[in-house]
Amino acid sequence: MHTVIRSYSDSGAAALFDLLEASKQEVESLIRAVPGFVSYSLVRTADGGVSVTVCQDKSGTDESLQLAREWIQEHGSDLNVSPPTVTEGSNILQLG
Repeated sequence: MHTVIRSYSDSGAAALFDLLEASKQEVESLIRAVPGFVSYSLVRTADGGVSVTVCQDKSGTDESLQLAREWIQEHGSDLNVSPPTVTEGSNILQLG
């Protein structure tokens, strides 16, 4: 399995997470359609938030990155959110 973590912490990050929360159903439908989807979490932090996507392989997380980028451009372009810090890698342990 492969995980990608996107961290948003600039001045538009809080507004982005407000938008994501208001659009939960749309975001869920988008991410669940990613091939090899395993799990997805959105987490609010003090300075914005993070998303955590787990897929069966890197191609799934790569697609999730592209979909997230496109969704934010389409729905949140007015928020002036900087690109996220992206951390990714192969899972060593996956518990559920």
